[in-house]
Amino acid sequence: MFMVGAVMLLVGAAVYVTRWPLSPYIYTVGAVMVAIAQIFSPLSSSTPVIRRLRRQQIFSALLLVVTGPLMIYTHGNDWIVTLSIATVLQLYTSWRIPQEINRSNEGI
Repeated sequence: MFMVGAVMLLVGAAVYVTRWPLSPYIYTVGAVMVAIAQIFSPLSSSTPVIRRLRRQQIFSALLLVVTGPLMIYTHGNDWIVTLSIATVLQLYTSWRIPQEINRSNEGI
């Protein structure tokens, strides 16, 4: 579900430039799929650092969902701000969570 949602996110955001009327809706459905996949993914470790990173990851997934209505209702470039913040947080957490899991497994 995550991969399908991620592809829909990418297609919806990329095609938005062409002003195709359905692109924000494709993006929004993809964002909801990504958010559901990330919210319900199991947490393999319970260290405070990993819990904090997971909260950041979930927050960024919710920002991705908020970007969809901004694309639909504002018809400007305001949605780029929330998309950029969500992207930076997603990149950071996708790099740090595996690093912290490896670090906590080495400490055991």
